[in-house]
Amino acid sequence: MKKDLLRSAGPNRSILHLVPLALLLGIAPSLVAAQADVAEAPLNSHAKSYGDGWECDRGYRNVNQSCVAVQVPTNAHLDRSGDGWECGRGYRKVKQACAVVEVPPNAFLSSRGDDWECDRGYTQADQSCVAIKLPANAYLVDSYGRNWECDRGYRRVDDACAAVEVPPNAFLNSRGRDWECSRGFKKADRSCVAVEVPANGYLGSSGDRWECDRGFRKTGTSCLALEIPQDAFLDSSGRDWECNRGYRKSSNSCVAVEVPTNGYLASSGRNWECGRGFSKQGGSCAAVVMPANAHLDYSGNDWSCDAGYRRRGEACIPERG
Repeated sequence: MKKDLLRSAGPNRSILHLVPLALLLGIAPSLVAAQADVAEAPLNSHAKSYGDGWECDRGYRNVNQSCVAVQVPTNAHLDRSGDGWECGRGYRKVKQACAVVEVPPNAFLSSRGDDWECDRGYTQADQSCVAIKLPANAYLVDSYGRNWECDRGYRRVDDACAAVEVPPNAFLNSRGRDWECSRGFKKADRSCVAVEVPANGYLGSSGDRWECDRGFRKTGTSCLALEIPQDAFLDSSGRDWECNRGYRKSSNSCVAVEVPTNGYLASSGRNWECGRGFSKQGGSCAAVVMPANAHLDYSGNDWSCDAGYRRRGEACIPERG
């Protein structure tokens, strides 16, 4: 195929003359740009993996468009980027050198390796680790053992653990640092006294107070029976009463709701509303008077203008075109 192409090109023509001129014009600038980039790249560099230009080889850094070798001090190594350095484990950076980390007794190198931490049971004091003074009836806490807490049944008092004095009819709370009264008793100073439940009462869920039975109301230290009027019933709490549907409260009695003509009981049953096409006027329901080009609105107790009209006072006038 190649021989046929050369033969068809003639004796004085190159195969390049067969490539479309537009393709040559597109390739030429990119070839020139690539040659320019290669020519401008300094020693110890390479073309970027992505995009144009160059970057310094690992172990070199860009200084004024030149790749200068990174000077790695003793006990250090190139960092992850390759254009800087970091100290090895057990050393810390001090200016342009790596100084050894002086680990005091009862300490260990930190996870990063450039500092130290005290062993469990010790705490830092300046540049040393001193033992934590653990009092009687105490134990070390947290994963590093930097502090202490008292055993269950003891509470911290200054730097010691004092026993929690639990009075009769009481028990240690969940933390074990204090006490709570047993059910049927309540705190009074540093003791537990019995809860006096009156007749028609019972201990509440907390166990340290009382509530009245259903149908009774708390009055001072007693439970008094509720006086429920005619046409009423106990409410859901059992501590008060409500009027039956069609009645409303008036002082300590229930009076009938007087529903006017063209009205009906509201959903609450304590009041009334006017039917559709009527509106409240005092204690009665009056028919809604609509002007021309109007209709009842969504509520049914007033009117709105038809499409193409707008309300002005008590009339509907055409909207401006």
